[in-house]
Amino acid sequence: MMTLHGFAASNYYNLVKHALLYKELPFKENLIYPSSEALLAISPAGKVPILTTLDGLNISESSVICDFIEETYPEIALYPANASERATVRQIMKMAELYFELPSRRLIPYALSGTEAPESVKAEVRQVLARGITGLNRLCQFSPWVAGEQFTMADIYLYYVNTIVSAFGSSQLNWDVLAEVAGMKSWNDSMSQSAIAQKVEADRQANMPEFMQKVTAQIQAANAV
Repeated sequence: MMTLHGFAASNYYNLVKHALLYKELPFKENLIYPSSEALLAISPAGKVPILTTLDGLNISESSVICDFIEETYPEIALYPANASERATVRQIMKMAELYFELPSRRLIPYALSGTEAPESVKAEVRQVLARGITGLNRLCQFSPWVAGEQFTMADIYLYYVNTIVSAFGSSQLNWDVLAEVAGMKSWNDSMSQSAIAQKVEADRQANMPEFMQKVTAQIQAANAV
């Protein structure tokens, strides 16, 4: 059986988990946090998630894991059969990561430490988010799914990217970022109602107290130096 390593508070862990559940693939979970020797032993960059395959290969980086499970287990497809349509799906995933998730992630340390991000940082984040808004408005269809009629990996990827955008980007900037992309908010609400998304969210909430304890301890240790 495959093993998914990481922790449920991580949106990247959750998007891989959602894909595995959607494809109805058997896997077990191994709770592991950053900065641990156990993680460094299986993750080249010390990041989660990691997927250990049936033959013992450890794969890192969420998009690489998603590609692996699609290529290895194609029966329940998460990418279109047409190469051009697959390219559109991957464009949406990449734009969501580069121009939505990563800029919003810059605000996480300020949010978790209860401090306000400098205006210079906020301005930089807004600028990158604006680029993402423009690009996603051009690519996303929401008819009913992100890339059109077929539910794809872009739906899973964008949904879990949006958890970071909503929790940190929108809240820290006082800006409803999702509302800037036509059709995104109603699609996002629909995604949240799926049985898989609700299971993943329940697991995330269950993990949050322990995760926040570790974050608080790290902040306190850093402040003590």
